Amino acid sequence: MLKSIAVFCGSSTGNDPDYAAKTRQLGTFLASKNIEIVYGAGNVGLMGELADAALEANGKVFGVIPEFLKGWEVCHTGLSELVVTDNMHERKAIMADRADGFIVLPGGFGTLDEFFEILTWKQLHLHNKPIGLLNWNGYYTHLAAHVSQMVEAGFLRTENTTLFSISEGMEDLLSKMTEGEGAFIKKWS
Repeated sequence: MLKSIAVFCGSSTGNDPDYAAKTRQLGTFLASKNIEIVYGAGNVGLMGELADAALEANGKVFGVIPEFLKGWEVCHTGLSELVVTDNMHERKAIMADRADGFIVLPGGFGTLDEFFEILTWKQLHLHNKPIGLLNWNGYYTHLAAHVSQMVEAGFLRTENTTLFSISEGMEDLLSKMTEGEGAFIKKWS
């Protein structure tokens, strides 16, 4: 059972207002399931939308932010719990430890960095927590195609494509994650 989920998402809302609307729906949905949200503590972009919606639905939101970002005044000040770290590495480690699983929403370089780091940690057996991509409006379709290209080119084993789940719907994705889809396999065997 997933009691907490780290959500990686953009500090922008993107050009399509549907991303913000769906992010708010996710925040409300996770709160309704009593799943604590673990995230980067931002009050801007999809990050802010997620936290605000969950808090409005009486959900728990745990934020982790490095001191330098807090100094840029992008820190959400109304969270259930807030941890301030010295750097990004410490932030990601705390988020990974606190979460029972990970959901990736649309975002930029930072979101992809978080996704690939947590995915690599899983490939290396540093954790066995479920990871899911919410493919809203086809946002991650090209990424999924690139993963297939990595397999075709011989840089990724087919089995490693099962390390994460992908879906367009939050209920479907959560179901895949709780049913154990995305289990790890041995990289070298």
